[in-house]
This record gives sequence, structure tokens and C-alpha cells, in this order.
Amino acid sequence: MITGSRLRVDLARLRRNVEAVRERMAPADVLVVVKDDAYGHGVEPVVRAAVEAGAGWFGAIDADSALRARAAAGDGARVLCWATAGADEVARIVAADVDSGIGEASHLERVASAAAALGVTARVHLKIDTGLHRNGIRPEDWPTVCARAAALEAEGAVRVVGVWSHIAEASDAADDEARAAFDDAVRVAAAAGLAPEVRHLAASAAAWHRGEFRYDLVRIGAFCYGVRSADGPELDGIDAAAALVAPVTRVDGAAVAVDIGAVDGLFSTLAGRIDVLSPSGPRRLVEVRAFESLVERWPGAAVGDEVVVFGTRASGAATSTDIAERIDTVGEEPLLRLSPLLPREYV
Repeated sequence: MITGSRLRVDLARLRRNVEAVRERMAPADVLVVVKDDAYGHGVEPVVRAAVEAGAGWFGAIDADSALRARAAAGDGARVLCWATAGADEVARIVAADVDSGIGEASHLERVASAAAALGVTARVHLKIDTGLHRNGIRPEDWPTVCARAAALEAEGAVRVVGVWSHIAEASDAADDEARAAFDDAVRVAAAAGLAPEVRHLAASAAAWHRGEFRYDLVRIGAFCYGVRSADGPELDGIDAAAALVAPVTRVDGAAVAVDIGAVDGLFSTLAGRIDVLSPSGPRRLVEVRAFESLVERWPGAAVGDEVVVFGTRASGAATSTDIAERIDTVGEEPLLRLSPLLPREYV
């Protein structure tokens, strides 16, 4: 019987990744990012495995991933959702005891209103725009928002538990400027009477390479899943937690057909540019069709053989970042493009 294509997720490997990240970031805590269904790996299995590896923080842009993480993480963990959401979604986030990332004044008011209606105090992290301009309170508005947050704290509607930002990671000089702006914002928040528990500025790359950016908490997404930065170095103690595998369905002349195609999320532009890992070693990906792909034939190829489109360095396969670099994108994208209908297999 031929088993179809699937994303095979190695939870032991993921735990080792989280442990390696936590060791490097200490004494800062690590927030494991589980946005977009944990980068396509599946929120619930990832969160449970990360908790076993000692993770105590999780975070997501989207409310769905954050709420699923909250349900899977147990009472001992904290979850942050940083989407700017409408009133109904905000109410669900606050009711679930999920921290809210606040990037604009109106979002702060929605969270405070939801908390008041529920009779609870909502935990919030105020976000300063340090130059990325993707989301965050503008520096000229920051003192006013901090003062308003302090007033809402006095009313018992919110508690400001964090000050945070995203940085562009465009250059060391630009990142240093962002860090200086962040430090200024923390001082302004303190002057307004706020006493956040955690400051967090850095995500995977900056946190990994520059210790001064770690503060109290770092938000690590791709690296926990074993996805290195495009054009970046390999990471000590880190390897891919997932492999995209597909069986041979037909042997035909100089090529074999495998059960993975563009409809499943495989880039058609990878054809002719990458090798997949066959039982006899690397073989060229010849063509990506809608529901299948053609791979250069190897000696003894047979129906049911398994090829690895991307996987772990340890196995000899190309990683998701390796194949992404061939088409000038980032290592997360081959994972995020995969259809949610493609089965996930946990080992």
C-alpha cells in the first residue's frame, strides 16, 4: 500500500531545538512563536512538545493560533497575541487569559472595554514603533498612550506587563538605532508610572547573534523549527523539525512520478533547480505538475519508494531554507505554502 505525501514532524527534534534555543538565550526567557499554525507544523503538538522542553511563553500574530496555544499550553504558560483585532475577537482573547500586544491606541481601548465587560484585568504589552513601520505606536504618540495605559491600570482594566517592538534587522547600525529608540520608550513608560515585567525587542536572528538585544524575553519562531535565516549560517544544536516526504507512484522512462505537486503547495519554480533525496541519494526535481512531480530516475526505483523534498541536514536532505534560497525567498515559505489538507505525521 502506498502512503501519500505528508509533512513528517519529529517532535523529539523540535524539543531539542527549543532546549538549544533556551540555553543560548538564558537568562532571557524564550517565547516560542506559533503563528500560522506553528509554521504549518500544527499548533497543539508543537506547544505540547515545547512545554516538555521547558518553554513557558508562546506567541502568535493570529488569534486562532494564539487561542489554540492557550488551550494546549496548560496553566503554567503565558501566551501573547499581537494582532490588532476587532471587538469580538478581542473579547475572546481576553476571556481566554491571553496577553494582548498593543500596537495602536484604539486597540488598547478595545482590550480595556472587553476586560471591563468581563470583570477581569487584561494583561497587555505596549509596542513602540522603532523603525520597522509595520505595527506599533509612533514615538510622538508614545507618551500619551503610556499615560492612558497608566490610567487604565489605576481603574483595574489592564495591567501593562510588557514593552516591546519589532526591529527591521536590516543592518547592525539600523538595529542599534532601533535599540536606542526602544530604550527611550522604556524610560518614558517608567516615567508614566508603568512597571512592565518583560521587555522584548528581538526575534530569531538578532536574538541569536547579539546578546545585548535579548533583554528579558526573546521571540523565537523559525529557529525553534530548525529553519535558519536565508543566506545565514547553520545554527549549533539546531536542525529541521519537519521533512516533506512523498512516495513514488509511477516509474516511467528516465523519470519517476512522486505524489506531491503545486496544488499541495510545492513551488513550480523549483523544477530544474533542486535535488530531492531519493533512496539512492540526491536526484534532480525535473518538473512540478498540479498533482504530481517528476524526479530523475535512480537505479532500482520502484513504486512506493520515498523521496524527501526537504528535511534535516543530518539526513543529507536539502533543508527548507536550502531550497528557498534557489528561488530567492526565505526558509519559512516552503512550509507556509503547504496545503492544510496535506497530512501531518508526528513521530
